[in-house]
Amino acid sequence: MKEKIVLWGDSIGKGVIFSEVRRRYCLAKDRCVNLLRAEGYMIEDNARMGATITEGFEEFTAAPAEAGDVVVIEYGGNDCDIDWDAVAGEPEIFHDGKTPLPLFRDTLRRFITEIRRRCQKPVAVIPPPLEAGRYFRWIARGRNAGKILDYLSDVQHIYRWHERYANAVREAAQDQACPLLDLRMPFLDARDLRALMCEDGIHPNEDGQRLMAQAVLRQISGCRPQHPAALPAAV
Repeated sequence: MKEKIVLWGDSIGKGVIFSEVRRRYCLAKDRCVNLLRAEGYMIEDNARMGATITEGFEEFTAAPAEAGDVVVIEYGGNDCDIDWDAVAGEPEIFHDGKTPLPLFRDTLRRFITEIRRRCQKPVAVIPPPLEAGRYFRWIARGRNAGKILDYLSDVQHIYRWHERYANAVREAAQDQACPLLDLRMPFLDARDLRALMCEDGIHPNEDGQRLMAQAVLRQISGCRPQHPAALPAAV
């Protein structure tokens, strides 16, 4: 019997996509969690749209725990998000993410430590990349796109800003010798990243969710602690 997996994360872990037909966010039918359940994995999904790692850690510490469970931590997309209205209003000053990077890294370490204290098994997730062009157009809707671009200097700055949080996940996992699931590299390996992403540029579409499930199935059986002396590119 496979161990129970308890997921704490955001809308990407939840399987949220933006439907171009319905013009709204909804859950993908073939989302990663459902596809893994079909493979026999027992998954308790506590992921929530809009969640940051600080919110997730608070919710986790208040929730009951069962020793032996595998606890998957999947955050970053909302943590790195910026108040784009504020950016458009004052592009000349610095605007930090919802969760500043040092706090994000520290909270992930605390998350891992608390999971182990509860006699559970932590797994950290490196999130998929965003597609900068689409995401820029998405955040510029109804705002002064020129002012936002003045702040960014170039559209790809959004990608680099997001990537810092993905790198922080790898660093924290290395420091804590925590197993990793790398959902970023499969997207970067794809010939057409846009074909895997929703219109908003940050949520994987149904094809992207299927790719995530395939990546998890490839990696999960070999998931091992990360050792500082020899950290692999992916588990």
